[in-house]
Amino acid sequence: MAFQPDYVFDGEPPIGETWEVAPGVYWLRMPLPFKLDHINLWMLEDGDGWTLVDTGINTDETRAAWDRVFDGRLGGKPVKRVIVTHFHPDHVGLAGWLCERFDVPLWMPYSEWATGRMLSRDTVEIAGPIFHAFYKAAGFGDDRLSIIDQRVGRYGNNISPIPAAVRRIAHGEEIEIGGRAWRVIEGNGHSPEHACLFCADLKVLISGDQILPKISPNVSVWPQEPHADPLGIFLDSLKRFTDLPADTLVLPSHNWPFRGLLERLDDLASHHVERLDESVAACVSHEAEGGATGADVLGHLFKRELDTHQMFFALGESVAHLHHLMTLGRVLREIDADGVYRFRSTAGAA
Repeated sequence: MAFQPDYVFDGEPPIGETWEVAPGVYWLRMPLPFKLDHINLWMLEDGDGWTLVDTGINTDETRAAWDRVFDGRLGGKPVKRVIVTHFHPDHVGLAGWLCERFDVPLWMPYSEWATGRMLSRDTVEIAGPIFHAFYKAAGFGDDRLSIIDQRVGRYGNNISPIPAAVRRIAHGEEIEIGGRAWRVIEGNGHSPEHACLFCADLKVLISGDQILPKISPNVSVWPQEPHADPLGIFLDSLKRFTDLPADTLVLPSHNWPFRGLLERLDDLASHHVERLDESVAACVSHEAEGGATGADVLGHLFKRELDTHQMFFALGESVAHLHHLMTLGRVLREIDADGVYRFRSTAGAA
């Protein structure tokens, strides 16, 4: 992607410390045990207390870092609420712990809360069969299918128990925080109802994972909704951000705060157009086999070596591009004698 973000800061706050990025808005970073090794979280001054936005994953290291923040930046003022953008463990992982510690409510889009609650109860016995069926149909061989059971049900290990009640937040709602209005802008595709927060007074957008400066958020088809078109709804939801000021300060969940929002929106759309074309080319190159599988397209889209965690995300993203191509009428899907989906270009050429 050609976009070059206009980074506002040269560096990032050390773990357990905070930097003020706009009046009353503080940036902190927490560690992640993945290739993407950090998440950005946000603290908003809220009158006589604080509003927290996202929480980090449920590890002892993250809890210890929060304790350092509490001893420092809180300044003796209480946390008043916890807002979570979406259900992924690095965002909601410590929501239950924080809400219980400060006896405060969780604010979150309802479907994000419900999805997290559902996944936290999954086991191999409950979800294993649909995972095996999905990845077999996507073209994974026995070597990859053999490791699926190690991944099913892991969500609950990365979160503290999600609160049993939620204060729903929804697209277009304005939340008053510290005397300023923060408007909820819903993004889709990366997760069901990802909540971004925009403050017009500050010209600040907390974009979560929906808009990142260097990488596209993962937009995947998952076993729980195997026929979805998440890429289509992701691209549509990007249009909700095009009326924001060109000089908006974007606070993403990964990498650094940046300006250049409108250019980044165009860049994300262009990136996926390129990936769609590459996916069609992959289908054409496998015409002799009856078409490309999701696993075949993965090999065309992702040239670098992938660890197991990345491989499953990459497969979901490859299938997402194929499903959107079906929506656009550019490919057809058939199921072969082995129960594997194969995709063929409707034009017969890239």
